[in-house]
Amino acid sequence: MSLSDIQANPRNAPLKPALEPKRAPLQPRAVETYERILAACAELLGEVGIERLSTNLVCQRAGISPPALYQYFPNKYAILHELSLRLMQQQNRLLQPWAVPATMALPEAEFTHSMAALFLQMQQLTAEMPAGVWVTRAQRAVPALQPQRLRSREVLGEMVLAPFLVAHPRVDAARAQLTIRLAIDALYSAHELLFDEPALDPQAVAQTMAEMVAGQLARLCRAG
Repeated sequence: MSLSDIQANPRNAPLKPALEPKRAPLQPRAVETYERILAACAELLGEVGIERLSTNLVCQRAGISPPALYQYFPNKYAILHELSLRLMQQQNRLLQPWAVPATMALPEAEFTHSMAALFLQMQQLTAEMPAGVWVTRAQRAVPALQPQRLRSREVLGEMVLAPFLVAHPRVDAARAQLTIRLAIDALYSAHELLFDEPALDPQAVAQTMAEMVAGQLARLCRAG
C-alpha cells in the first residue's frame, strides 16, 4: 500500500480493487488482445478456480506480457467484472421480451409455465457461455463484485415491476416491488442451486420455483 493510499484511508480499512477497465480497445489489434484476455480468464476460471486465478496466469494463457494486460485491466477482479457484465447483459436480453404486460396478465398456470421456461433458457445460456457457471459463482463469492450483483438484481426487478403494474394497476406498488425483488432472488438461488448440485432435475427445480413465485404474485393480485 502506498503512502497516498494510507493517507486516503487513515483507518486502514480494506481497499476495494478497481473494477473498471483502464481503457477501451479501439484498434482491431487492441480489440483482439482484449478479447484474448477475457477468453483466457474464462478458461482458467474453470481450471484453477477463483482464488488461484491471477493476472500472471491469464497473461501466460493469452500469450501476452503483463504490461499488455495492464493497459486494459488493473487486476483480476476487473477482468471478472467485465465477464460478469457480459453474462448479465445476455441474461437481460433474454428477459426483455418476456417482461411485458401480456406475460404479467397471464392466468396463474400459464404464467408459471412461462416463468419455468424462461428459467431453463437462462440456465442453458449461462451453462453455454464461456465460464458462465464460474462467473455466476464469482458474483456470489467475490466481495468486490457484490455491488454489481445487487445492482443487477435491482435492474431485473425494475424490468419486471413496470409491466406488472401495467397489467395489475390496482395492486399495492410497494408490496409488488418487494415481492418481485424476492422473486428475482428466488430465481437466482434456484439458478445457483442447479450449478452447485447438478444431480437435481432442472425441470423440477424450474417448475417448483415458478409455482412459488406465481402463487405469491397471484395472491398479491387478489389482495389488490
